[in-house]
Amino acid sequence: MLKKGFFYFGLVGIVAFMSSGFKNGKFEKYDWFHIDSNKITNYSLPSLENKDYINRKVPFTGNFFIGYKEAIAFRESQGKYRKINSIGYMGKYQFGAETLRTIGIYDSLTFLNDPRLQEKAFVALLSKNKWELRKEIEKYEGQIVGGVRVTESGLLAAAHLGGVGSVKRFLRSNGSRKCRDVNGTSVKSYMREFGGYETSGIKPKRKPKVK
Repeated sequence: MLKKGFFYFGLVGIVAFMSSGFKNGKFEKYDWFHIDSNKITNYSLPSLENKDYINRKVPFTGNFFIGYKEAIAFRESQGKYRKINSIGYMGKYQFGAETLRTIGIYDSLTFLNDPRLQEKAFVALLSKNKWELRKEIEKYEGQIVGGVRVTESGLLAAAHLGGVGSVKRFLRSNGSRKCRDVNGTSVKSYMREFGGYETSGIKPKRKPKVK
């Protein structure tokens, strides 16, 4: 028992040492990453603008899917897999337990501690939302609704934020409905912020299940 205590104490010390060195030596010297006075991590990338990557040691993701999912992750949780917000949404992409059940995930603790499972869950939910919004994508894509150009990636991001129903209400009201999530963030803002990314590789599925 004593040996086990020394082991865990030593492990915590090593992790703390590595974390402090990693933060100071690897990130804080870059202008795309900083920690403010409240110890909150902030990112200015990924970005859709090529000019934002000049002389920076990060790859230009453009409108590729990798940039799309990481941009959403930073917006939702600052990219933290173990993040749980004040109302219980969890993980890198901030899933609710009820949403997880719709894609076949019933163990929230396992989900929270499994990055690979979280990435699969994000794609599965996109597939589900793409199926449920297939008619809206076909009808509205390319149009201006509520001052925002409608794109597939924007609609899917908005559905991730506020649900498919909120997106449909926003479109059918021609943008007059101010559909927001519980934190007050509007689906319109997500449609604008995450529009124009490449999501054609996401296959619409009526009932996707994560294995």
